[in-house]
Amino acid sequence: MPKLKTRKCAQKRLRTTKNGKIKFMRAGMGHLLVGKRAKRKRQLRKAGYISDADRKTMHLLLPYGA
Repeated sequence: MPKLKTRKCAQKRLRTTKNGKIKFMRAGMGHLLVGKRAKRKRQLRKAGYISDADRKTMHLLLPYGA
């Protein structure tokens, strides 16, 4: 059976934790930061985790982890 290919778009955006969760950085911190409140910018700095419903799909994109 051939090796599975990793989706490069997912590899650069997602990371796998030790427990198997998939972690990502939130969008919205690139520019136009003056119009965003401090609370919103502070929350966007934190990483997010893929929900359990989407985890199976993301594991297909990253067959060997990231």
